[in-house]
Amino acid sequence: MGIRWAKRMRETFGVPFLWLVSLIYFTQGFRSFVWTAVSYQMKDVLKLSPAASQYVVSVAYFPWSIKPVYGILSDCIPIRGRKRIPYLVISTVLSLLPWLVLGLTTSLRSSRNSLAAFLTVQNFGSAMADVVIDAMIAEAVRSEHAEFAGDLQSLSWSAMALGGICGSLLGGYTLSNLRIDTVFLLFSVLPTIQLLSCALVKEVPARSENTPDHNKQQHVEYEADVSFSSGNDSFAKTLKSGTSRRKKSSHKNGKRKKKSIKSEIQEQQNGLAAARGYLSLKSAAYSLCRAFRKPMILRPMAWFFFSNVTVPNLSTVMFYYQTEVLHLDSSFLGTARVIGWFGLMLGTYIYNLNLKHVKLRKILMFAHVGLATVILFDIVLVSQSHVQFAIPDKYMVLWGSALGDAINQFKMMPFLIISGQLCPPGIEGTLFALFMSINNLGSTLGSFLGAALASVLNISSESFDNLLLGITVQLLATLVPIAFLFLIPKEATGLTSQ
Repeated sequence: MGIRWAKRMRETFGVPFLWLVSLIYFTQGFRSFVWTAVSYQMKDVLKLSPAASQYVVSVAYFPWSIKPVYGILSDCIPIRGRKRIPYLVISTVLSLLPWLVLGLTTSLRSSRNSLAAFLTVQNFGSAMADVVIDAMIAEAVRSEHAEFAGDLQSLSWSAMALGGICGSLLGGYTLSNLRIDTVFLLFSVLPTIQLLSCALVKEVPARSENTPDHNKQQHVEYEADVSFSSGNDSFAKTLKSGTSRRKKSSHKNGKRKKKSIKSEIQEQQNGLAAARGYLSLKSAAYSLCRAFRKPMILRPMAWFFFSNVTVPNLSTVMFYYQTEVLHLDSSFLGTARVIGWFGLMLGTYIYNLNLKHVKLRKILMFAHVGLATVILFDIVLVSQSHVQFAIPDKYMVLWGSALGDAINQFKMMPFLIISGQLCPPGIEGTLFALFMSINNLGSTLGSFLGAALASVLNISSESFDNLLLGITVQLLATLVPIAFLFLIPKEATGLTSQ
């Protein structure tokens, strides 16, 4: 059955497109391979405090919070008549160059500011590629290919999960045996392959739908074709009545004239395209603002934003504690992330199997209670309460990672579902990107809040005395969003929003 499914996908979309989709999502998951090295670069080479490292990571991930900008640009402003591949090439170059520069230049990767700048550029490229490939998938499954929408999404998630597992496994092992700069250069191989793969996919030049400007452009293009094939009247007369020598001379003049006409028409088309791009850009922005002001959209998105921004993220602080105090090596931490990926897939499977008919309010409430319970693992770990039961530190970290990612998926799945249900026709892609950006912005601000909390509590590489207090604050903050679940539609489930 798997072979038959692969054959149908290949016949429908073509190998180059499927390869590009798989490669981009695999690379997104495989980013854990190189970001493990980034964490050690900040801790061991730059000697940054946990709070400072978390600030750098928070700044670097900000480009994921403005994803609608990339979607609107690629939707409204084609480059040389194409809306996707040129932007995918640009984003891939932005993803590739920072790793090459950081891998080859010691001074730049050894500076906090330059490292943050290059990581931000890299995330800018990765976020743009994510938006563009999502748009390409949406376009590929329109109309006659609609039944393949789930298949492409399954392919995407599977490729990303595989990339995450491989990146987590290889990241820790490679870092134990190679230098950090070598890890940066090794990772740059994937964006390089991605850049070359863009040339394999052919994109049909963009056309605007039935607008007056589009009709004008069609008319200009049609006239251009006629003039190029038959020439103007005087030029045709010259060709018919002259001698062979004059024919050659006229032919040369005709070529120059045709080039002049062609350049003028091209300039007119570029002007029309720019005008249409501006109007489309303005229209898309207006549609987004109008749609987002509706209470049925604003209230749920406000809850998801609030649920992220109120919970301080202490993941970087815990990374420092696990390596500096518990002395866990990079290979083990990579293994823990693999367990986390399996937990994520398990959470997705359980949700799809058993929770689709459950009210979203109830799922989100239990998700936050579950996340608070997982934080208890960190409290037990830091307080060393598990030692009296002869439970190794590694088991606490592994179980916490697996359960945390699985339970977090119970929150992410309702977010994806309710986002899809709320998108009005016509601007689904851009509005969905806006929803994702709101969620990402909330997470980024939560990361800033965690860095601020660590700074206030004076948590450093040498002192984790107040870490237990910080985790307790995190646990209490995780329960706060439950009080605001009235913002989620009361009867909404994983199948319908009523």
